Amino acid sequence: MTIQIKICGLKDPLSINTAIEAGATHIGLVHFEKSPRHVDIETAARLSTMVDGRVKTVLLLVNAQIEETGRAIDAIRPDIVQFHGRETPEWVDLVRQKGGVEVWKALGVRNADTLAKSARFEGKVDRLLFDAPAPRPSDGTEALPGGNGVAFRWELLKEHDHKVPWGLAGGLTPENVAEAIRLTGADLVDTSSGVETSPGVKDVDKIKAFCQAAKSA
Repeated sequence: MTIQIKICGLKDPLSINTAIEAGATHIGLVHFEKSPRHVDIETAARLSTMVDGRVKTVLLLVNAQIEETGRAIDAIRPDIVQFHGRETPEWVDLVRQKGGVEVWKALGVRNADTLAKSARFEGKVDRLLFDAPAPRPSDGTEALPGGNGVAFRWELLKEHDHKVPWGLAGGLTPENVAEAIRLTGADLVDTSSGVETSPGVKDVDKIKAFCQAAKSA
């Protein structure tokens, strides 16, 4: 099995080139202002151009409105749009059909029921990305939907009858990614905070280590 590797939340040429040279197959650009990994549309477009088709570019959106979604796709020209909010199967399918892009949907896995309900996206998306659910902050602030460095119970995936191609995210690091692949059988892994020194600040050595660990699984 060939492992696909997505390094998400990249914001600069150095981290992007490091990820590509280390063996990543996908790089993720986050367009969501509340995230420490946010890049505006103009910056994301420049970074996407720099990738120049060497790997696949993933544009991550969270509950984006119709106009913003269209503007971002037109400017950035991603290979894939990953939705990470409360988007419905009907909405992501519409983007898939009209946008001319591959579409992924991230889902926070709280329990086996989440996996059962994921079947509603069958035929609507190209891939599901199973992530840890957003934590509930005690101070009442809004939690980020991803990139929180939290894992879920990977064993939930072991017996699930997957109807849609899928990938694994949530709390993956250079130290645990190989074990996560062995436990779940994931053929795509996605990390963001697991290769950072602080929120939004990527560490090139951690990126290299993550890719090496994933490829060795």
